[in-house]
Amino acid sequence: MNIPRLEIDRLILRAQSYDDWSAYRDMMRSGRSSGMGGPHEDPFAWGMFCHDLVQWQLFGHGALMMDDKQSGRCVGQVGINGGPLFPEPEFGWFVYEDAEGKGYAFEGATAFLEWALAELNLPSLVSYIDDDNLRSRALAERLGARLDDRAKAPDPSDLVYRHK
Repeated sequence: MNIPRLEIDRLILRAQSYDDWSAYRDMMRSGRSSGMGGPHEDPFAWGMFCHDLVQWQLFGHGALMMDDKQSGRCVGQVGINGGPLFPEPEFGWFVYEDAEGKGYAFEGATAFLEWALAELNLPSLVSYIDDDNLRSRALAERLGARLDDRAKAPDPSDLVYRHK
């Protein structure tokens, strides 16, 4: 499977590389990863980093890093998680702390979601979001997702937002 490269107004969504590891690791060590079960120690964060990439080979989807076109700096990630740890394909996103509040998550998530729904023939996608993560909940709703109280989540305390 070829990993897509998507270019939109301010962002390039691209395959991750080893150069992305240090910023990813630092975020996973921090409290910003609490909505993903963190903070995480390096070995677990490395497994997540590798999982994001290998899913392209296994499932035909995975994660893309988001680069700001103007600065060339990576500002975060969007992706689809799948496999035996997820009841159904999960659409997720994060931005690094210094990129928060600048619209990157919405722009990247919109482009990736449109690509995924057009290319992957999935019946729908869900986002598993911690109840306290108000920014992610607002973004899911802005993307058109709605709460699905009947859907299962890997963490029963997460809310499930359904896209499509």
